[in-house]
Amino acid sequence: MEIKVIAFDADDTLWINEPYFKETEELFCNLLEDYLPRHTLAKELFKTEIQNLPLYGYGIKGFMLSMIETSLRVTDNTLNIAVIEKALQYGKDLLEKPIEILEGVEDVLIALKGKYRLVVATKGDLLDQERKLKKSGLEHYFHHIEIMSDKQESDYLKLIKHLDINPAEFLMMGNSLKSDVLPVLAIGGHAVHIPYHTTWAHETVEHKVEHVNFKQAHHMNEVLGYL
Repeated sequence: MEIKVIAFDADDTLWINEPYFKETEELFCNLLEDYLPRHTLAKELFKTEIQNLPLYGYGIKGFMLSMIETSLRVTDNTLNIAVIEKALQYGKDLLEKPIEILEGVEDVLIALKGKYRLVVATKGDLLDQERKLKKSGLEHYFHHIEIMSDKQESDYLKLIKHLDINPAEFLMMGNSLKSDVLPVLAIGGHAVHIPYHTTWAHETVEHKVEHVNFKQAHHMNEVLGYL
């Protein structure tokens, strides 16, 4: 590999994210369990989130709006305003969650800085991801921060063009096969999958990935052995 740039996903790769969403989803389902069973409510919320992705994109604010929309739909617009206020507060609390760096992340960043250009390439709300990066204390390790509206092949090609490299000189590391691995491999880049113990359903991929440019790691530190 002639890697010049190593890009890291942020949520559930650099720091904890999905467990906080799961906790908030559970609170939301408990809030409305008089109307529908929790499992059904979770399905309805997920359906709303997916429908709203083209409008709101990824992130907490879209999740908040989807909670409100779901609550109105499943109660046929008969919901007490106090419940909507509670759902909004759940979203605001989510925005204030602490940033907990995952084990091994900073050791890897220290080992790689100066040898490669390090980049954050993550989806989500601009303000929220900037806030998390600042609170993480990791910002100084990175040459460039790219907060993306999506992670399709075209999005990666745009990033690679901005970095003035060839796809073969780009390595992406992240917890999502769908977002961090498959589109990068498709454009000729390299990818390392570092799975997290919980993943949003929208990001799951069932089939096994086999590609000459693909590596599977069980821990962030394993990445150093691949370079």
